[in-house]
Amino acid sequence: MMDYLTLKTIHILSSVLLVGTGFGTAFYLFFANRSGSVEAIAVVSRLVVRADWWFTTPAVIIQPLSGAWMIHLAGYPLDAFWIKASLALYALAGLCWLPVVWLQIRMGRMALAAHAAGTPLPPQYWRYTRRWELLGYPAFIAMLAVYWLMVHKPA
Repeated sequence: MMDYLTLKTIHILSSVLLVGTGFGTAFYLFFANRSGSVEAIAVVSRLVVRADWWFTTPAVIIQPLSGAWMIHLAGYPLDAFWIKASLALYALAGLCWLPVVWLQIRMGRMALAAHAAGTPLPPQYWRYTRRWELLGYPAFIAMLAVYWLMVHKPA
């Protein structure tokens, strides 16, 4: 049986991977898009999708599992405000993240095809980029709020 502090370490590390990878990849794709370089966008978008599969997806799974286990071990009531609010915000972030992943995959394919053909990115790419950005802001803010709730545990 895993002790609470080991579990908490795993939970914290996975949260760092989740939010850090999300913010870091968004940062690079945001600025690659503004560079106008189809080659840079193709490379970065491919790596963003890869980072989501390798780092973000496992962390998305580990977070609620380790969180639920810690709640159980610590004996927190499931109806505590901070737990319910954290779960709601995590769900909001997830509802934003799922279409973001879909958009990133499509954007990456468009960028790779444009780069291979030596053509500009299609208008659809830029429409997807706007949606990707608009979904990223509430997801990131929601995760910051989850961090605050986890640390402060308000009644």
